[in-house]
Amino acid sequence: MKNLITRAFTGLIFVLVIVGAIGYSAYLFLVLFSVITGMTVWELYGLLNGKETNLIKKCTQVLGGVYLFISTFFYRYGLANEDIFLPYILFILALFITELYYKAENPIANWTTLLLIQVYAAASFSTLNLIAIKNQTYFAIPVLALFVFVWINDTGAYLIGSTFGKKRLFERISPKKSWEGFWGGMIFVWIAAIVTSCYFKEITWYNWLGLSTTIAVFATWGDLTESLLKRTLHVKDSGTLLPGHGGMLDRFDSIILAIPATYIYLEVFIRN
Repeated sequence: MKNLITRAFTGLIFVLVIVGAIGYSAYLFLVLFSVITGMTVWELYGLLNGKETNLIKKCTQVLGGVYLFISTFFYRYGLANEDIFLPYILFILALFITELYYKAENPIANWTTLLLIQVYAAASFSTLNLIAIKNQTYFAIPVLALFVFVWINDTGAYLIGSTFGKKRLFERISPKKSWEGFWGGMIFVWIAAIVTSCYFKEITWYNWLGLSTTIAVFATWGDLTESLLKRTLHVKDSGTLLPGHGGMLDRFDSIILAIPATYIYLEVFIRN
């Protein structure tokens, strides 16, 4: 019971902070997700490297990831031109060059790990800027919809799956997930999409359904991807930062793959 209360309280604070920052202003969105990007990169680096963590490399990865998020925001918001990405390109080049001097036994593994961190964590969160900002204007609704649909999908999948779940969805990676839970989450999301379409009519109801379906599918894959990562590394949680929830990756696992999928759907079916 105590763990349930802790988990609920942490979840409530988490939701309030995310929704408040996204809804209040573009710059609060920038600050919050710059911090989240940095913390996620820090955590992922520690997971992938374990006891062999190099503090200089770890801090460099965090700075690179945060810079990518901030530079993407500045570029989309019209505060800088494309030259702002030049330092990040130099950073990527440096990832390869510095391995010449570390004399590691397996430099390919190091390159792979460092690039995985930048693509999986930093690039994914940076894509949020492409969703939130269009033509130098900040739009909170698409980002809020992404998070709310993911949360509703997770909640519906848990409620239906824990009650009726029998057929395993992906037993090799996540034994508790079921097809009943997957479709339960999807139905919850479809209901939420129809309700949302009644209030935000700039997007047609069928595009709200399409967007919510895309988010639910990729959120599920995102959850499974992080489960595969943890199973491969033989860890239960990605961290201990969030009481009752684990680490940053545990909290954002569904979001990470849903972000680029949301951007693609917006550009292909809605904005164009």
